[in-house]
Amino acid sequence: MHPDTMAAMRRRRAAMPAALDTAEQYLGRHTVGCEGTQGVFPACDFTCSPCYHSSDANKVRVDGEHTVREVTAQMGLLRRVHGERGHAQLIGGEVSLLDPDDHAAALLAMRAAGREPMSMTHGDFGPDYLEDLVTDATGGLRLGRVSFAAHFDSLMRGRRGVPRPRRESDLHEHRRAFVAMFQDLRRRRGVGSYLAHNMTVTPQNIDQVDEVVREVSAMGYQMMSFQPAASVGDDRRWSPGMASVTIDDVWARIEAGLGHPVPWQAMQFGHPACNRTAYGAVVGDRWVPLLDPKDPKDLRVRDAELQWFGGMTLQGISPALVAAKIARAVARHPGAVPLAAGWLVRFVRRAGGPRAVAGSVARRRVRPLTFVVHSFMDAAVVAPAWEATRSGRRATDPQVSEAQDRLAGCFYVMAHPETGELVPACVQHSVLDPEQNRRLRVLLPMPTVRQRRTAFDADAVGSGAPR
Repeated sequence: MHPDTMAAMRRRRAAMPAALDTAEQYLGRHTVGCEGTQGVFPACDFTCSPCYHSSDANKVRVDGEHTVREVTAQMGLLRRVHGERGHAQLIGGEVSLLDPDDHAAALLAMRAAGREPMSMTHGDFGPDYLEDLVTDATGGLRLGRVSFAAHFDSLMRGRRGVPRPRRESDLHEHRRAFVAMFQDLRRRRGVGSYLAHNMTVTPQNIDQVDEVVREVSAMGYQMMSFQPAASVGDDRRWSPGMASVTIDDVWARIEAGLGHPVPWQAMQFGHPACNRTAYGAVVGDRWVPLLDPKDPKDLRVRDAELQWFGGMTLQGISPALVAAKIARAVARHPGAVPLAAGWLVRFVRRAGGPRAVAGSVARRRVRPLTFVVHSFMDAAVVAPAWEATRSGRRATDPQVSEAQDRLAGCFYVMAHPETGELVPACVQHSVLDPEQNRRLRVLLPMPTVRQRRTAFDADAVGSGAPR
């Protein structure tokens, strides 16, 4: 592990509340968390209910030069604070509103800072945009691999072909088409991809989550992420009770969709009220967890992995270096070999046995699939919690006090180079975005519509042709 990453990991673990420093905690032991951009293109061409953007967000011009400059500065701070490698989301609005060249330049700036970038999108763009993103002016590849998180849910308005979906099933065709676009790109150009499916959940669509899980888990996405709605952003797009869905409500629907429990307790990323994650793989038609939290042998594998290999990154480096790092790590900890072999035997047993797994492998029906629920906090509780934290005091209100713990254990942060701070995403959206977007309206005003000119070009006056 790079010394900068080791130092960042120690700092992150030391800053967490003691109650979160548990055996299953990966933040500060395996990762410093996820990262996101802020203020780089705060605009979207959809109108959704709910919407996390402030009311001024869509009044800011999408400007490629501003985006690349800000992304570069933010990634530089993340590199200095979080270490050599990280996972960062290119987020802030609809990423496909960027010109493909500017989008690619932002992704390359993120990679230059050691970040593995993921573009956040509503998925309503076509193969031409994707082709222009990964190729340069000569037609050669500039991006051999891309990651996208596509947000699909029936609360969104403006998608081509289904501008006002009534049910989640209305979007299945579009969900499949999004994956097919990347599969076609891989066949034609050899470009790899990692695709996540995101969905906001409210009382209006929670009864359809199980159907979404059944359908989408077979489409080829590597992750399915759900966000119970939080009262953040433009309050004109909110209605009473919209934020009443809990993380437990959503997880129960995920399990109903798969038809069996989805164990998550073996691994924790930050605060349990904020994040719930289950890593696994689809083997044939069945989702199989990587770790069983009720099996002491699986937990010993987890503990050994955190102790011996925690923080070791294998992304963004050559296959030869990956092999060398693994060989060196195993040579230092030879006990990993029998532990890994035992885990593999248990995983194959959970997946239906050697014959079932071999058949699925032969038919190329084995692939990773992670389930995640991210539960953001309402702005009304984040603002006083952040104010109390900044002033160095503990809030007396139980909800605000809990919010302080959640902010201290936040897994997802955004960088502010002007102050040198990394702030939790809930703070960014609830506290900082409104004022920031007001400033951006001045810096990047929307173009005004001009009246049609009636002046005549001097060479065209005789003919009466308008200029």
